[in-house]
Amino acid sequence: MNIVENIRIAIFSIRTNLTRSLLTMLGIIIGVASVIAIVTVGNGGRDYIVGMIESMGSNMVSITVATDVATPNDYITDDDIEAIKRLDSIGVVSPMAFNMALCESSSENGTAMVMAGTVDLQHIMGAKMLYGRFYNQSDFEAARNVVCIDNLSAYTLFGYENCVGEKISLTANGKTVSFKIIGVGDNTSMMNADAESMAQMMESSSAMGTMVTMMIPATTYSEFFGQSAKYQMIYLTAKDDRFLDSAGASAANVLKARHGNAEREVYTVTNMATFIELIDTVINVFTAFIAAVGAISLVVGGIGVMNIMLVSVTERTREIGIRKALGAKTSTIMFQFLTESVILCCIGGFIGLILGVGGALLAAAYVNVPVNVQFSTILLAVGFSSSIGIFFGIYPARRAAKMLPIEALRRD
Repeated sequence: MNIVENIRIAIFSIRTNLTRSLLTMLGIIIGVASVIAIVTVGNGGRDYIVGMIESMGSNMVSITVATDVATPNDYITDDDIEAIKRLDSIGVVSPMAFNMALCESSSENGTAMVMAGTVDLQHIMGAKMLYGRFYNQSDFEAARNVVCIDNLSAYTLFGYENCVGEKISLTANGKTVSFKIIGVGDNTSMMNADAESMAQMMESSSAMGTMVTMMIPATTYSEFFGQSAKYQMIYLTAKDDRFLDSAGASAANVLKARHGNAEREVYTVTNMATFIELIDTVINVFTAFIAAVGAISLVVGGIGVMNIMLVSVTERTREIGIRKALGAKTSTIMFQFLTESVILCCIGGFIGLILGVGGALLAAAYVNVPVNVQFSTILLAVGFSSSIGIFFGIYPARRAAKMLPIEALRRD
């Protein structure tokens, strides 16, 4: 009996007991669908998170002051930044300051997360302006009351994105100042600040209403909040990305030498490229673990296939006896039932593939992450389902093939 005839008989058997076959395939369908959906959404989420970090610049180093051990003398000053700029390995440097303020536009009130830095902050963070411009050196030196906001904040405050030229009032420490919006940037590139600091600020202000973000010159920031020009964090880039770690270490050594705190662990240097690798590894491990849990249903489905094939062998005992009596070889009988088992799992795998990709598309649309359907994932899931069919189909097939013709014909 050739392979085509085996496939025809297997399909006929599956169609004859369609409901039973669908219930048997259910474990395979669920297993394949869950594995494909989980891995696809996990890959898309990883690409989204890594892409956000890379948009800020994977060739960037942050140096943060450890506030729990730092003294007022340990914080970074403008003179420190100028000294770091003079290092041969350094590209650009900018401080990063955060604070909260109440904001008011012509139509909306809320809470603003105000971020500040030098003109170089735009290049370091890769802030993309959709309308208007980023503040320039003239704005920085004159400490002008100008502000750049992201497009989501613009829509929240004014109901539309292009609000360049509009005024917004900020209130902090009992002082209210009017700022002019000179630029609207993409929110994914303007929200790339220190995640821990931002999370703490947002948690502390969760009861303060609508939350928006904006950037102002560091000089304006110092005057508005009444704070001296001392910073908790700076960002820097290297002239050559290959020496990013050494550039960060050199900058930290400059700070230690200028502040005389080399014996204390005051400054934390973080290479964003290393951070990306860590995030990538963590997400991959988590996705693999969840996918492995989902794959358990494939094994359960395989046991179901083996069970139903044993039932099929019992039901078709007389058929097996007739074929063997007519000269069918043991290998032919075995291959016939094995073919039916594999086709059953392959059909289940194909249905699971469709449901898995569809579920991944819906989940990705719901959480707003890109879809990353990899061919290797599809091949692995479908290939694994076929392997399940072979593995769990061998025992029933061997049992059918080893039947003695006389005993098989004797049964009703």
